[in-house]
Amino acid sequence: MSNWKISTFGSKTVIQNALQAYEEVDCWDPQIVISGREKSGADPDEWVLEAWYSNEPTSTQKFDLTALFGKRKPTFSIKKLPDEDWVTLSQKGIKPIRAGRFYVHSPNHTAESGLTNFVIPAGLAFGTGHHETTAGCMLMLDRMKNTGIAPRNIIDIGTGTGLLAFAANSLWPSAKVTASDIDEVCAEVVQSNAAKNNIKMGSRNGQISMVIANGLQNELLMIRAPYDLLVANILAGPLLELASDFGQAISPGGSLLIAGILESQESQIRKVYQKNGFRLAMRFISGDWPILWFRKRRFSLA
Repeated sequence: MSNWKISTFGSKTVIQNALQAYEEVDCWDPQIVISGREKSGADPDEWVLEAWYSNEPTSTQKFDLTALFGKRKPTFSIKKLPDEDWVTLSQKGIKPIRAGRFYVHSPNHTAESGLTNFVIPAGLAFGTGHHETTAGCMLMLDRMKNTGIAPRNIIDIGTGTGLLAFAANSLWPSAKVTASDIDEVCAEVVQSNAAKNNIKMGSRNGQISMVIANGLQNELLMIRAPYDLLVANILAGPLLELASDFGQAISPGGSLLIAGILESQESQIRKVYQKNGFRLAMRFISGDWPILWFRKRRFSLA
């Protein structure tokens, strides 16, 4: 079987926005691996987006890739590759990520001693740790731990690869952790990644339960509420829609970690969540993306 790669270059912002648009697509072919990275170490603002295909890309596939760039019309370079494992090829361009105590790497890289390592292959689901929102959430979870936060009931909404659920499980190993996503492919991906990282799946404390659900609209998710920590690295639209549900699902004094929004959207997000009983505990910018930690007020302001 032949292997093919499409590449296009652009600024860091352009490529990252395309990767964020890729996250929004529910029906993306799971066999097509996409990643973004710096073109070289010379200029950190020059990035490349690469997509790997097992066969020559069709016009429809090229159209779908172009659509990720919105009104921009990227110039693609299409290359036939040697007959190798094309998934392995896609991993080679992805550098390991350090986020606090966490070290996330593909199967082609070695573990780092003294850190909590996660092996997460690229593709199939969003959340390899290489998008700055995912890495930023891991760093914020690390900071939560350092401040003494000790949740016993945790949920990761929009889990993707399961990485943020894995990170929470490692920080609070006696907690009950639930991972959920609207995309059905994520169930198999999370199971596979859990096995690669020796993480137990199940409903007991110290294990991770995987649920396919739209937001919190699922019987198991509602039964498991209230949560001491809810993580949602998704998008501004769903975050606004889910603000009321999150307010009801999180226990008084509990924590909410959200990401996936642009700086221009932050003010609106903060106002909506404040109206739903949250106060901002900590924020920082990961690359160009705000990472927000809210605490649920113990008493209503009304």
